[in-house]
Amino acid sequence: MAENNNDDEKSSLLQDVGLLIFLSLFSATAILMALTGNILLNVIYLFCTVMLLMITYFFGILPSLISNIVFIAIQAIIMVYQYVSETARIPWQLSFWMVIPIFLSLALYSMTKNQVALQKSNGELRTALIERGAFDEQTNLRTTVAYIEDIAVFAETNRRFDIPVTTAIIKIRYFNDLRRMMSPNQTKLLLKLTTDSIKEKTRTNDITYLLNSDDPTWAILLYTDDKGAGIATSRIKEGFEKNVKANDSLSTMAISMIVGIASWDSSTMKTPYDLMNAGIHETQYDV
Repeated sequence: MAENNNDDEKSSLLQDVGLLIFLSLFSATAILMALTGNILLNVIYLFCTVMLLMITYFFGILPSLISNIVFIAIQAIIMVYQYVSETARIPWQLSFWMVIPIFLSLALYSMTKNQVALQKSNGELRTALIERGAFDEQTNLRTTVAYIEDIAVFAETNRRFDIPVTTAIIKIRYFNDLRRMMSPNQTKLLLKLTTDSIKEKTRTNDITYLLNSDDPTWAILLYTDDKGAGIATSRIKEGFEKNVKANDSLSTMAISMIVGIASWDSSTMKTPYDLMNAGIHETQYDV
């Protein structure tokens, strides 16, 4: 994992370096175009350079290098012909177009190559999390696997520093009955709206999980007591009700949350499942 992090940092750095070089070269090109003053040829060469950059972006470095060599050869042939035939004055001041395009192409390739490497690394990490069951792809929330692991960490913090640890379990009241009356799109919308409402009202150090997607059950781990968790879940309920009323597709239905709150008690709770089950049990009393 540490090796992957180092690779990602290196790719990110090289991407930034490539971007800076690319912008610097384009700035230098603009200055040289202004100084040389041959508007027609500068515009033609600029257009050719843009085409070379598109080849680099879409087809890779090898076709780009071949195209750049062809472009250099064409410029050289034109200059040699003008020199031999003496039909026109050779624009030596435009010779920078022989090297600038290839440098721009190399900078662009470096930038995009490292960007693709970062995207691939992020995709692999996402896939690994999904395969481990620790990450829900649809809601971007952690799942029961991560929840159980994190409770153990929170419980150890409670033991060592005597910081209160509480979980809030959130469900949709009468969800199974609602699902029979809702279309698949409405059901999906309700899950997203609930997830967004929870994220919207939680603090950055409060972690949200999706424990069950069939009978949607969310959980939050908080460093607070029952009273603090009650205040937090009241904010979530208010935000949820407001969002439901504002949604044309869901506002006509009687949709509400039920919440169960349980605090970690080291004298009666021995495993992370004890806290989770206690929170789920408490949802039965939210009327």
